[in-house]
Amino acid sequence: MSVKKIAEALFPTRFGRFRIFAFTDSAKRSHIALVRCTNGGVPNGAIPVRIHSKCLTGDTLGSLRCDCRDQLETALCYLGGQKCGILLYLDQEGRGIGLANKIRAYALQDQGLDTVEANERLGFAEDLRSYKAAADMLKSLNVRRIKLITNNPHKITQMRRYGISVECRIPLVMKSTRYNRKYLSTKKNKMNHMLG
Repeated sequence: MSVKKIAEALFPTRFGRFRIFAFTDSAKRSHIALVRCTNGGVPNGAIPVRIHSKCLTGDTLGSLRCDCRDQLETALCYLGGQKCGILLYLDQEGRGIGLANKIRAYALQDQGLDTVEANERLGFAEDLRSYKAAADMLKSLNVRRIKLITNNPHKITQMRRYGISVECRIPLVMKSTRYNRKYLSTKKNKMNHMLG
């Protein structure tokens, strides 16, 4: 297994009551699982799961250049209304290129490049993220069947490759704004995201 569970605690939020689990991986990155299960344990059967990659600029600082915070809050609101559900929060900033390189990519986007072109100009692939840690976190939580909350077909493919049964996709419909319109268009047209 690529991850190790290192801590667990009760985690009440404005979206509902969860348990929070901390994991570390072989690269010494920390990942979090928020688990909601009103019956007190991790359930059998397919449950809703959101796999969310860390986005400091969007999730925490409120950037309007992406839809990350909206996706995170929409997923948490949805999971908070379910009897059972999981949010995995992975340390994969900037589609895996890291925070400093993400800001360099922002500068290139200010010059007219889209997110894919900016990453490639910096010498990176369009998306370096791996979801093996997410699959191993689910296995550690005894979850093998999920309903994946995503617009990204790559997540579905990787979950299945790593032994997690994705029984259906729950789409995330985000509002397009003047700040994120090009970003969303690039995700749809170049990365095959299913926006809706």
